[in-house]
Amino acid sequence: MTIEHLSAVTLAVSNMGRAVRFYDSLGFRIRYGGEEAAFTSFSVGGSFLNLDLNPDYAGAGPWGRVIFHVSDVDAVYAKALAAGLHPSTQPRDAEWGERYFHILDPDGHEISVAKPL
Repeated sequence: MTIEHLSAVTLAVSNMGRAVRFYDSLGFRIRYGGEEAAFTSFSVGGSFLNLDLNPDYAGAGPWGRVIFHVSDVDAVYAKALAAGLHPSTQPRDAEWGERYFHILDPDGHEISVAKPL
């Protein structure tokens, strides 16, 4: 038995509209749900990023991060800045062989946007 792949990551969000707009501004595309839904799913290659509405959710706190590989880290960074978002780091080449930057979503989930070098 082997684990074949990651199907989805589901994040709790306190405000679906705000969360959907955030991920949309980074280039994620909705497969199901939307700003008024209780559950939204974005296609991520062959996997999914799901958002689950919990209006009482008070934020993630330090929990780790979700890493998304993209074709152009700098283009996503520029898209984030153009949307008025505030990444916590600038794109840089890391010693482990990725170009990346980090950004917090509106509920405090840390997102890493990366590309293998």
